[in-house]
Amino acid sequence: MRFDLKSFAFADEAHAPGALAVAGADRSLSWAQLRDEALAWAEAARAAGARPDVPVVIYGHKQAAFFVAMAGALLIGAPFVPVDTIYPPERLRRIADIVRPAAIYDAAAGRFEARAGQELAERGLAYVMFTSGSTGDPKGVQIGRESVSLLADWMLQCFGLGEAPVFMNQAPFSFDLSMYEVFATLASGGACVMNAREQIAAGSPWLARLAEHRATVWVSTPSFAHQQLVNREFSPATLPALRTFLFCGEPLPSALAKKLRQRFPDAAILNTYGPTEATVATTWIEITDAVLAAHDPLPVGHAKPACELLVRDGEICIVGDHVMRGYLNRPDLNETKLFRHVDGRRGFRTGDLGQMDKSGLLFCRGRMDDQIKLNGYRIELAEIDEALHGLPGVQGGACAVLRRPDGAAVRLIGFVAGAAAGESPALLDAGALSGWKERLARRLPPYMVPSELVACPALPMSSNHKIDRKRLIDLYAGIPA
Repeated sequence: MRFDLKSFAFADEAHAPGALAVAGADRSLSWAQLRDEALAWAEAARAAGARPDVPVVIYGHKQAAFFVAMAGALLIGAPFVPVDTIYPPERLRRIADIVRPAAIYDAAAGRFEARAGQELAERGLAYVMFTSGSTGDPKGVQIGRESVSLLADWMLQCFGLGEAPVFMNQAPFSFDLSMYEVFATLASGGACVMNAREQIAAGSPWLARLAEHRATVWVSTPSFAHQQLVNREFSPATLPALRTFLFCGEPLPSALAKKLRQRFPDAAILNTYGPTEATVATTWIEITDAVLAAHDPLPVGHAKPACELLVRDGEICIVGDHVMRGYLNRPDLNETKLFRHVDGRRGFRTGDLGQMDKSGLLFCRGRMDDQIKLNGYRIELAEIDEALHGLPGVQGGACAVLRRPDGAAVRLIGFVAGAAAGESPALLDAGALSGWKERLARRLPPYMVPSELVACPALPMSSNHKIDRKRLIDLYAGIPA
């Protein structure tokens, strides 16, 4: 059995209805059970006010019901808005205010909270994914049903995943990397093994769970895979069915690729690149020994089918039907970030710096602005600036990034002016400034809360009157140990 992403209905229902479809953190579902529960969810959602083109927010963390709800929303034609419990309640509230859903579905409780709901101007969306916003508000990226169909077709035709692949799902569903697993599972009739944070932290039992379900495709950021290398059980002996590593979300270091080639010599390593606005990813390349020998840093690959890549004044631009339908309620951003290509297709200005060789092989060279990726999460530093500025007694706030020599972000450092500041910069402990960590955690998800906070007499400014983040790091480096 599978879910047809052209008709958006279950198909081939007589084929392997008892095969595993979803292994949630709480329970597992066969394909027949997924179909039955998705149909029942759709009826309950309609009773709560869900209807085509009116969003439904899904809130939870790796419950089987979360996957059921996404499939059910696709059946209705209601765009789903996934929000993981990693986000604080204030973030959920703000997203609901922006998207105006028909209902919020709590996957853990199995309960709908009905809302008034409002039809979106864009019709035929599959989902709306919220990312960090430069104004302090999250941005809603509108992805069409045609785009997710193209995503699944690309994965199943080009990635060599085999018949009925079994995906290791680790990324929260509010991180668009996870849409790889969702739509490829649905389209292929494979399985999605969803892993809660607590399960992953258990180490060996978690790997044994992946082995039990015979996971064939590992999907994560490079950073997450790197963390597993310290465990000797992360090996073909423990995971004999694993045959593909699929990476996205941040640069893949050549050193990590080499270590994985040594540890898993028979597994393919796929490096992919693309922003949320282009339906997870746009380029791909298999990292072979020959690629490793020829390139460092590694390329992010060639354009996927029916897509065109442009590098204009150093900026990577993407053209194709997989490009988003625009940011929700943000005509200002749509004006600057979207364009129509000469052939009429949608185009997106990524803000990423890139180079492309004569064969069309793309290399990503970082960001043009202050947006970063940390452990695969896309973060607008301005959103953290806004939260820091909201701390009591603060006259100004800014966030800067500590980086490795290869440029990869490793840690966020917060800086505030006017609060407990002496004559020179000094670290504030977690209990200072009315418990700054707890205050920020009420507004920001954990991965956006700085690990340290520095009080400064004033925040350094550049010549064009912007916060000078490089000088902030210099200030941090000068603080006595």
